[in-house]
Amino acid sequence: MAEEKQATTGEAGADLAELMGMRARTYGMLARLFLKEVDEATLKELQGMRFPTATGNDRVDAGYRMLFDYLRLSWDDSVRELAIDYVRTFIGHGVNGYSAAYSFESVYTSERRLMMQEARAEVLATLRENGLKRGTWTEGEDHIALELEFMQRMSMRTAEALQAGDEDTAIKELRTQRAFAHDHLLNWLPMLTADMDKFAQTKFYQGLGALTMGYVEEDAALLEELLEGVVEDAA
Repeated sequence: MAEEKQATTGEAGADLAELMGMRARTYGMLARLFLKEVDEATLKELQGMRFPTATGNDRVDAGYRMLFDYLRLSWDDSVRELAIDYVRTFIGHGVNGYSAAYSFESVYTSERRLMMQEARAEVLATLRENGLKRGTWTEGEDHIALELEFMQRMSMRTAEALQAGDEDTAIKELRTQRAFAHDHLLNWLPMLTADMDKFAQTKFYQGLGALTMGYVEEDAALLEELLEGVVEDAA
């Protein structure tokens, strides 16, 4: 009986580790698309991807559909078109903090819509607490790409812990991700993605906003469900 239980736990752990790997890949893809303009290699990679059509989340489905619609009609000049729309969407031409979908949490959570405010300090502290370094990163740590990459890295760590049979570490990493999703990503993504829909003129970046909002919402619910299961098992 003990051997049977151990085998079942091992299978569940492997399935969960695979799920964490899938989460890491999705967060990695989203982080890359927010980090910088789409280059030719990235465009070709995206054109070769198969997007799901019915995930159960309306925002995710709408986002994938818009990305697919753009990519299936993309052509040689699409890299240039996307570069222009990236600047239009995330940088803009104004200086009043209301002229683009600004990529920094501080802009949306500080009273005067300024960069390098409290949110940046909090994210930096979280990175340090988890042994992550900024590397060659030169922007504020509350950039959307870095926040998504944080979720990617923590998902990878969770997968590694599960593969090693270290359930306590896996639970700790999941709790860190849950807190970060609620304290940071979900705290400003609704405003960021609403502005993306407003300022972007391609379905690509409108779709990226919808996909990211829906995915983070869905993922936060998943983390909550997984951790509720931990509490129930402990009881």
